[in-house]
Amino acid sequence: MPISFWFDGQEIRAAEGESVAVSLRRNNILNLGRSPVDDAARGVFCMMGVCQECVVRIDGKTANACRQIVRQGMRVETGLNEQ
Repeated sequence: MPISFWFDGQEIRAAEGESVAVSLRRNNILNLGRSPVDDAARGVFCMMGVCQECVVRIDGKTANACRQIVRQGMRVETGLNEQ
């Protein structure tokens, strides 16, 4: 069953049960933040929550996008280093 959530103010369609990272990648959103060291783009890398490359804010809390299942209406924002 399709659901939707918000990523940086943009409505994203997702399949129920998939991770935030998979939903974003399927919608061609690859940049989830910036590196504090060299300002390089960060995105999905290991897909198991080890590398911290996909860290985002979900409903105001820091989380790995690859470890969070999408929920209807959730609000996801680029990683903390994006600011």
